[in-house]
Amino acid sequence: MTEDAETAREPTQLTVLDRLLQPVSRVRPGEGLVAALLLACMFLILMSFYVMKTAREGMILARGSFGLRGQELKTYATAGMALILCVLVPAYATVATRVRRIKLVDCSYFVVLASLGVFFVLDTLGLSIGVPFFVWIGLVNVFLVAQFWSYANDLYNEEQGKRLFAIIALGGALGGVVGPPIASIVPASALLPIGAATLLPCIALFHVIERIQARTPSGQARARAPVDGRGAFDLVLRDRYLLLIAALVFIGSLVKTTGEYVLSDAAAHRAIELVPATAHAELVGAARTHAIIQDRSEAIDHIYASFFFWVNLVSFLIQALVVSRAIAKLGVRRALFVMPIVALGAYGLIAAIGGFALVRAAKVAENGTEYSLDNTVRQTLFLPTGRAAKYKAKAAIDTLAVRAGDSASALLIWIAIHQIGMRGRGLAFVNVALVAAWLAIAAGLVHRHRALRVIQEAPT
Repeated sequence: MTEDAETAREPTQLTVLDRLLQPVSRVRPGEGLVAALLLACMFLILMSFYVMKTAREGMILARGSFGLRGQELKTYATAGMALILCVLVPAYATVATRVRRIKLVDCSYFVVLASLGVFFVLDTLGLSIGVPFFVWIGLVNVFLVAQFWSYANDLYNEEQGKRLFAIIALGGALGGVVGPPIASIVPASALLPIGAATLLPCIALFHVIERIQARTPSGQARARAPVDGRGAFDLVLRDRYLLLIAALVFIGSLVKTTGEYVLSDAAAHRAIELVPATAHAELVGAARTHAIIQDRSEAIDHIYASFFFWVNLVSFLIQALVVSRAIAKLGVRRALFVMPIVALGAYGLIAAIGGFALVRAAKVAENGTEYSLDNTVRQTLFLPTGRAAKYKAKAAIDTLAVRAGDSASALLIWIAIHQIGMRGRGLAFVNVALVAAWLAIAAGLVHRHRALRVIQEAPT
């Protein structure tokens, strides 16, 4: 069937779903169904992540391990994720070369769900899973989200992606709003089964989308074809555009993770203020120490549950009301500068004023902007690239570059704490300097993006 014949079969009138999604972004006839299915899938992924993420914070921050304070351990554990990803990313690229995309999705979710089952059994047996689960969920979060956006990039052309990604990302923002309250009201023992049950429907959603895409010969061919091309690392290192995206993701992760330590440090000190060493005077010895730790753990759980709720509420509102309009008005290239400017203001205020309330508010603004506008803009950067870049290079960038930034942050924090004696506010000053490098990288990426678009739009 010719392209003209396929075009003739496309709907010419807006469906009910198309109309419902119109307030968020411009939806053309027939686009609403797949966009809504992707939105639902993103909602389930992020809701599952936040259900499991909220509870881990209190355990890590209040108790610590290996002789390290909780906020340090949390930061250093992310460095181990980068080492694991050095093995996982090439393996994932190899599988992507050999199977069609739906099989790649099926395999990924099978591994994740099986791992959740193992953690649940170990936890039921009373074994400590805090640190390994922290590492695992950090890997799964970046990996499943990266894979989801690779899939979405493969479905849409650049013009469609710029319009529809704002709608799809709305599901993630909504999942982030719903997840933390669920985690705060259910027993800790139920979190892993709930996380697994939330992820399971995603597999069915992907299969429904594949069936819809198979209605046209071009969509069917794309769904059946494995992802050809070089390996993930080779693709990134040989392409300056992809290399600059990796640098942008790296510096953004470095700044954010360093900021997470600033927040963790402020939350830990706030918990000490709420539950001082003089608490539980009626108890003595180990019983008193245990009671204080438990109360501080609960205080931190409440702090982070509230923090995650506000971050994701702000993210949801920005995603629903601002993102599509900002991209349409500013364009992708100008929108790249919004996130570093927000980060500059956030850490500038923390460095100048400090205080738990300000740290929390600044991080809500930073994370809320990152999860909405910045995330959507970064996904659109891959729309002009080929399939190999979308599946392989994107997986490497969205996982390894993120965790490499986390690792660099861990080293930076170790030097700041143990060699210089610097604490939270001092690290905010460091982040202000890092944002200057972030702005320079964004400027270089803007230049390469413009050049790439000129090449693609040139007559052949």
